Amino acid sequence: MREKISIIENIMSANDRLAEENRILLDQAGVFAINIMASPGAGKTMFILKTLEALDGRLRMGVIEGDIATSIDTEKAIAAGMPAVQINTGGDCHLDAVMVSNALKALPLNELDVVIIENVGNLVCPASFALGTHINVLIASIPEGDDKPYKYPGIYRGIQALVINKIDLLPYVQFKMDYFSEGVNILNPGLVTFPVSAMTGEGMHNWVNWLVNQVKG
Repeated sequence: MREKISIIENIMSANDRLAEENRILLDQAGVFAINIMASPGAGKTMFILKTLEALDGRLRMGVIEGDIATSIDTEKAIAAGMPAVQINTGGDCHLDAVMVSNALKALPLNELDVVIIENVGNLVCPASFALGTHINVLIASIPEGDDKPYKYPGIYRGIQALVINKIDLLPYVQFKMDYFSEGVNILNPGLVTFPVSAMTGEGMHNWVNWLVNQVKG
């Protein structure tokens, strides 16, 4: 058991060192990086595309798309006019700093203000691996239910912003916002939160204005 723990510690330590190198590369290029995490179906890709649309040219944005297989999301990003790089993990349930390092080298960082990394859809594994980004953002969606902060506390503790997506479905889904928010506040007091509907555009201006201030600041 001691050997197994030692190996895991070595892997995490190596990942953290490379994450620091990723951060240095981003800072030298003047690029703000965001790690977006969510469960499958939370609406990550549509949220990213709607973010680009709502920015209306205020920031130059690139994307790193992480997925177990396929390049569907990358093709959507490129069609929307963003430089995009695909990472297929081949079964791994998260991105790591090595994967992101290689992807960053394929992006024109000197032509970008912000890079959004769409992590693999998962609420467990991505929380443990630093990528070198400036902030971690979690997208929670109304259809997932209001108990996710209680079931997956780790990912809620390690984020700097929370997006509650698909609020247009609140009239049709049993979702107690007070119960959900209480769970979030226990884990991450004062966490900045953005209720949005990427589908309708509701609330997106609040998120985008905050993002612009983070990048410019």
